[in-house]
Amino acid sequence: MLERFFTTFQNIFKIAELRYRIFFTAGMLAIFRIGAHIPTPGVNGEALREFLMERGGALMGFLDVFSGGALSRLTIFALGIMPYISASIIIQLLTVVIPALSKLAKEGEQGRRKITQYTRLSTIGIGLIQALGIAIGVEGMNEGAFVQNPGWGFRLMVMITITAGTAFLMWLGEQITERGIGNGISLIIFSGIVAGIPTAIFNTYQLFDTGQISLFFIVVLLFFMVAITVAVVFLESGRRKIAVQYARRVVGRKVYGGQSTHIPLKINTAGVIPPIFASSLIAFPATLAGFITVPWVRAIGENLSPGSLLYSIIYSLLIIFFAFFYTAVVLNPVDMADNMKKYGGFIPGIRPGTRTSDYIYKVLTRITFVGALYLAVVAVVPEVLIFRFNVPFFFGGTSLLIVIGVSLDTAQQIETQLLTRNYEGLLKKGKLRARSG
Repeated sequence: MLERFFTTFQNIFKIAELRYRIFFTAGMLAIFRIGAHIPTPGVNGEALREFLMERGGALMGFLDVFSGGALSRLTIFALGIMPYISASIIIQLLTVVIPALSKLAKEGEQGRRKITQYTRLSTIGIGLIQALGIAIGVEGMNEGAFVQNPGWGFRLMVMITITAGTAFLMWLGEQITERGIGNGISLIIFSGIVAGIPTAIFNTYQLFDTGQISLFFIVVLLFFMVAITVAVVFLESGRRKIAVQYARRVVGRKVYGGQSTHIPLKINTAGVIPPIFASSLIAFPATLAGFITVPWVRAIGENLSPGSLLYSIIYSLLIIFFAFFYTAVVLNPVDMADNMKKYGGFIPGIRPGTRTSDYIYKVLTRITFVGALYLAVVAVVPEVLIFRFNVPFFFGGTSLLIVIGVSLDTAQQIETQLLTRNYEGLLKKGKLRARSG
């Protein structure tokens, strides 16, 4: 098994295009990690980090996962890619509500480019607003001890610097998607999470060395992580197969159809999108509230912090909502039924047309509900253990979902590149059951 793994690894670098894509992706992610340590001018980043971790360690630690530590230090990538994700949420919601955008989304490549342009412009607008909130908040923290020259000059500089950093990350993600391997936006978030692994290991060792946790407790935590990982991989690979029969047709001297196949509906069609979208929506209002010293605003921020009951409820509901919403955007039962009818396909025991679309919708709703509940449980339970019961588990459920999901997606793309060139895949017989199907 180990020998086969190394053989496959060598085969990856025998393919020039795949080798280029992997090195390109690694280079772009390295640029992201370097930029995450470049400070914003006029701010004492290290002192700010210490202060934020003391005042709101749980929330800042949660948000730092997605920015790779850039937010607490207020570097040029402080906002990370979250404004782009927020803009994507808004545009997709508006596409469902506004007929003009819905029509534009159906116009093929030209319509997609227009919507992408709107998403980019919305990203800049959201980034400017969030950067202004951060600048004002940092000015008022600890009597302005972290800002050298407060005022509108400082605020404009922070707005331009941080928003430009977000725009650059947006471009970086698009370049990775187009010229690299995997989804660029997801890989940027992935790299920010993975960058915290050495720190997490060191923190765990420190707790063990000082006697705060025992070796048995570390073993239990490792078992818990492995159990979650196995559950995520199993459920991400789960399919509900709907049998489809194609009628036999005779066209001239050729016979078409007469075969049986199936429609593989994933238990979790939305993948890691719901946790990412939900985190983007719920995290930043809490962050801005934490920067403001008004008592009632700070109370809202505390109730929206990870570990609180209100946070867990809203976070779970948002995950379930986005699981259904994204599945509805990706899969349309009416279109699926029409395509089947066009090519002479039917589900055994179900009439073509409306009955077929209703049946697919019913099945899709059931399995999406199961997938949404699984996402909510995996995302929320570790967060509650970490922030509510102070369990030293340095990776939340959302982080594990993203890491595993993005890893499966990227591995599937590498698998495709290998199999199209007659090389063995990453798993036996090249059958890697990845998330994207």
